[in-house]
Amino acid sequence: MKTSFNKFLYIGFLLLGLYQAFFSKYYMQSAASLGIALAFDPFNTEQKWNDRPKWQKAVLIIHLILVFTMFGLEIVLKSK
Repeated sequence: MKTSFNKFLYIGFLLLGLYQAFFSKYYMQSAASLGIALAFDPFNTEQKWNDRPKWQKAVLIIHLILVFTMFGLEIVLKSK
């Protein structure tokens, strides 16, 4: 896969996940979509993790935290 195609898939799944979270309130579906988005790394896939700039690492880590937040919201809101 080319990196530019990965960027389109990443952005598409990211937007889908955000829509599901904020407008549809489907937090589990949002977590799944956001998790799938992480599979399509929007940055250079040939570059090792240690060689990436800090801002790229930060973007991916914040994205992962968002996925866990959606899982947490689903658990907390469904347990009430």
